[in-house]
Amino acid sequence: MTEFAELKNDLLLRAARGEEVERPPIWVMRQAGRYLPEYHKAKGDNDFFACCRSPEIASTLTLQPVDRYDGLIDAAIIFSDILVIPQAMGMVVEMLDKKGPHFPNPLKSPPDEQYEQLMERKVDVAKELDYVYRAITLTRQKLNGRVPLYGFCGAPWTLLCYMVEGGGSKLFVQVKTWIYKHPDQSKKLLQKIAELCVEYLALQVKAGAQILQVFDSWAAELSPASFREFSLPYLRHISTHLPQRLKELHLESVPMVVFAKGAWYALDDLCASGYQVVGLDWLQDPAEAVRIARGRVVLQGNADPGVLYGDKKAITAVVHHMVKGFGGGKQGWIVNLGHGVTPFVNPDNLKFFFEEIHRLTKAGSHPSTSL
Repeated sequence: MTEFAELKNDLLLRAARGEEVERPPIWVMRQAGRYLPEYHKAKGDNDFFACCRSPEIASTLTLQPVDRYDGLIDAAIIFSDILVIPQAMGMVVEMLDKKGPHFPNPLKSPPDEQYEQLMERKVDVAKELDYVYRAITLTRQKLNGRVPLYGFCGAPWTLLCYMVEGGGSKLFVQVKTWIYKHPDQSKKLLQKIAELCVEYLALQVKAGAQILQVFDSWAAELSPASFREFSLPYLRHISTHLPQRLKELHLESVPMVVFAKGAWYALDDLCASGYQVVGLDWLQDPAEAVRIARGRVVLQGNADPGVLYGDKKAITAVVHHMVKGFGGGKQGWIVNLGHGVTPFVNPDNLKFFFEEIHRLTKAGSHPSTSL
């Protein structure tokens, strides 16, 4: 394994382990991205996935928010995409301008030849996703211990959605047809994806990732009962088998985060799903989430990203509500948005969000009197 510089800011890792901390650590999803002017300069004429496949570009993009918000944020997250796993499985994925991810040849139905080929194919994630690991290692070297680095993957359910819908969707007709007409075949594919996720995440740790997040971006499309059948078992497979795989590789376990967007109904289940940290979207009230969690996990979130389009007064109000709801932030809370930074956000508004978190959680401040 590569030797890395000693971590100078371990605040987030301590918080993720449930320790009492001096202030809540901060990072946000999609903190590296197109809202930053420097992103477009570094990206140049390369398409999105070309940036992901270039360790130099990916590491540069990963570090941009750490540099811009120096001293304000406490983690970096590797610049990559959840859809690299379907790509490693042999599916073609394109990122279309103003449309998003697109699969020219999505899975049609289990009797389809492509399904059988996908299930039979032996996927070597070490070889197929080597560029991600090299980007992680290079990023750790460039960070030089400033902040810890998140690795991540997409959750099996969310990846299945993309693989059969062919991209984003409003109705999710195809994936609903799959799970309700072909539940057994759907579960076999979900299991295969889950096993690939375990290996992929383990190799990210080997490359230098210090904390891992599993993104279940389309969890809201499932009913509570369907979530327990088609998502939760595969999230649990990852949380159960990843520590075992790390042990086999003679690697120490790292904190694991699960973020099931829109699955507010499943918070109690997620708190018992084997992850140390549970991410929240903005549909959940912080105080209510704390009540449900009962100290079993650390919570991560959960400001509405849309507030960054507002003025400073609106941002302060949202921060104040979070700080109060999460109990001040000295234990059990990692500050984040309830989803990723959205396009056209003014980077200075995000900076103000970070600054307000610092101001309202500093030693001696009280959330009810610090506005």
